[in-house]
Amino acid sequence: MTSTVIITGANRGVGLALAAHYFDAGWQVVGVCRQTSEELARVAHQVIEDIDVTQPDDVDRLAKALNGQAIALLINNAGLLRDESLGDIDFDSIREQMEINAYAPLRVAEALLPNLEKGSKIANITSRMGSIADNDSGGRYGYRASKAALNAFGKSLAMDLKPKGIAVAQLHPGYVQTRMVNFGGLISPQEAALGIAARIEALTLDNSGGFWHSNGEALPW
Repeated sequence: MTSTVIITGANRGVGLALAAHYFDAGWQVVGVCRQTSEELARVAHQVIEDIDVTQPDDVDRLAKALNGQAIALLINNAGLLRDESLGDIDFDSIREQMEINAYAPLRVAEALLPNLEKGSKIANITSRMGSIADNDSGGRYGYRASKAALNAFGKSLAMDLKPKGIAVAQLHPGYVQTRMVNFGGLISPQEAALGIAARIEALTLDNSGGFWHSNGEALPW
């Protein structure tokens, strides 16, 4: 039986690269996004668009569109990066990043619990900027805090889902050449996708709840 992967934010960047990777590997790819792209349409067996993962009604619609379909892998990839500087903090911006980067993955995971089975996996695409121990430059208040919150949510999910046989990982893709960073990254989305897929492949119930760089490095909390 073909395994199904659900990827949020699948229309471009790392999400699109992951969709292409799993399509080439023979998976049933379901891309979730607000607006699809021609590139996603070529590599997804199903595209569920007009989904804002911060909105409960949209997430409910996503769950209904899947119609009880079993999910082997859920990749919470949709994210938002904004910049804030001390003395000019935009709290609405911080709130928006928390909604997209932290609350939405938890909302999606909870909504799709009925679709997850023993042996299923959840991969939360986070950032090493969510590491408190690794913060030696300050700034980026909303992004750092939202990714730290996502890491905390992911760890709790790992603990709660372990008895059900479902493993969870927090994965930093690396500094990737995407629109989010004005294409100024160090690696391509395809390279990031390969690393993320390798970490997902290595994910088990024994190491569930960990926080890794896509290159395999264990990251500090």
